[in-house]
Amino acid sequence: MADKILMTAEDIRRTLARISHEIIERNKVLDNLLLIGIHTRGVPLAQRLAENINRFEKVTLRTGTLDFSRYRDDLDQCRDKLVVKNTDIPTAVDGKSIVLVDDVLYTGRSIRAAMDALIDLGRPLSIQLAVLIDRGHREMPIRADYVGKNIPSARHEEIQVRLVETDGRDEVAIVNLAPAPGKAA
Repeated sequence: MADKILMTAEDIRRTLARISHEIIERNKVLDNLLLIGIHTRGVPLAQRLAENINRFEKVTLRTGTLDFSRYRDDLDQCRDKLVVKNTDIPTAVDGKSIVLVDDVLYTGRSIRAAMDALIDLGRPLSIQLAVLIDRGHREMPIRADYVGKNIPSARHEEIQVRLVETDGRDEVAIVNLAPAPGKAA
């Protein structure tokens, strides 16, 4: 089955502009705000949000990157495929309002692991979550504060966020991973 495109580059641009305005509205004081992108696609999304907020409010927000791979609850199952990326947070997290940024919110397990990794770095004033896509199927009691688009999906489908910085183009697609009828799995 071919990918079904759910969001175009323009859709993503508009959605990130809206989320940026929502972050500004909720966080009246921006000097204490830190945007942290979760590897891989949360990193460029956090940078784009910071650029938007800078353009809208004329304030430069610091951004960071977070790798939570060592905090995963399936570490025993994926140890052979584990690729540790860089965590780079430009300031102490103590007392900061943190916005974690990710591309897709699914079961909530990755966000739980990211919060564990973040808490090991200090004690933030608050942690908020911004995601481009919320596809449902939560296994943890986690919800996003800022959602670009809710896309209900089946478990045999995959939501793929493609960004210029990582994939050469901006789009969100849904891909059916189930084998076609009559085909072996």
